[in-house]
Amino acid sequence: MPTTADRLQHNVVSRLRLRQLSLLLTLERQRSLSRAAAALNLSQPAITKALREIEAIFLTPLFLRSRAGLEATETGQAVLAYARLALADAEALGRELAVLDAGLGARLRIGIIPFVSATVLDAACSHALTQRPRIAVMVREGTTDELVAALRAHELDCVIARSFYAAGEDVVQVPLYREEPTLVVSASAARGLARGKLDWKKLAALDWILPPPHTPTRRTINTMFAVAGVAPPLPLVETYSIKTMETLLRTQARAIAIVPRAVATELASAGAAMLPHPLSWDLPPVGAMWLRRSQQSEPLMALVRALQEAMR
Repeated sequence: MPTTADRLQHNVVSRLRLRQLSLLLTLERQRSLSRAAAALNLSQPAITKALREIEAIFLTPLFLRSRAGLEATETGQAVLAYARLALADAEALGRELAVLDAGLGARLRIGIIPFVSATVLDAACSHALTQRPRIAVMVREGTTDELVAALRAHELDCVIARSFYAAGEDVVQVPLYREEPTLVVSASAARGLARGKLDWKKLAALDWILPPPHTPTRRTINTMFAVAGVAPPLPLVETYSIKTMETLLRTQARAIAIVPRAVATELASAGAAMLPHPLSWDLPPVGAMWLRRSQQSEPLMALVRALQEAMR
């Protein structure tokens, strides 16, 4: 006689459909049968019936009603987590097939942190566009935490970011390069700040441009001040945007930032000034990361090899 586990597995394999998973995600977002019905342009009885059919597949309720609206049960939360990944994979497959139908070789979704070497970015784009047939590329910019979360959500194929965290069994990462920190200031302030020894207390009083909180670079800069015995500065602006930094360093006489040398060179070419003081930090290397389940993807692994070769 089939056990409950046998019945559940049979139901999921033979009866579960993508449209049902999409409905569950709509219910999660709307937290109401009536609002979900309106969002899907269906009647509430139709939504109620569809939910009952889905819950019959899983042999248990997936949502409970509360004062705040629909709340996912423990099983519901597990199903919703699967639904997000399954629909992300389905969307990726659809776009991949469209790319192949257009005569391209593959499609790669790459996440890149803003403070990344131009050599890496050039290598990624050149590799994709020089393949025969060429590879379609989608590039998304964000912080390390944002990009790794998107990778785990199957929204990206490869992430180029700082390996600041324990990757876990699901993520593979390889280091690409390290960079030294550089102080960058407005051109008008450079002469006075370049003279004499490095005075962290004096620097802390300036108008700082810092990366967003909880990013590897921000945490590392805070550590640099702490090691010098000075409280980390309160930022004038928090941003990873190089364009924004260019504007601030050009227009604000007291603006200052610590950035990787490659970024400092780019800012200097736009009119900022690099201070000569040598700095050191324990910022982790920039690396390439991908899901272990994707290691059979030849286009992905070819990209990783191209990145490693470019940084040698």
